[in-house]
Amino acid sequence: MTEEEISKGAVIRRLKKIEGQTRGVQKMIEDGRDSESILTQLAAVRSAIESAGALVLNNYLKFCFAKTSEKKLSDIDSLARALAIWGRVHIGE
Repeated sequence: MTEEEISKGAVIRRLKKIEGQTRGVQKMIEDGRDSESILTQLAAVRSAIESAGALVLNNYLKFCFAKTSEKKLSDIDSLARALAIWGRVHIGE
């Protein structure tokens, strides 16, 4: 299995989890749950989407610069962390 296939699998797993979370929020609304609980779950979904996006961005950076030296890969990791800080999202799995 290639690194790209592993990364693709990680993104797909995250998206399936998000899909389950959104179904859960729908059920909460249907069941008449309180707004605070619904908002808490929506915030969790938003965070999960941001995390999936950060994983895609991180993978994209690594794949774009795959033929670079170890020093450059370190620079790419630094750039990914800076983007994560700026966007208030987490990178990695």
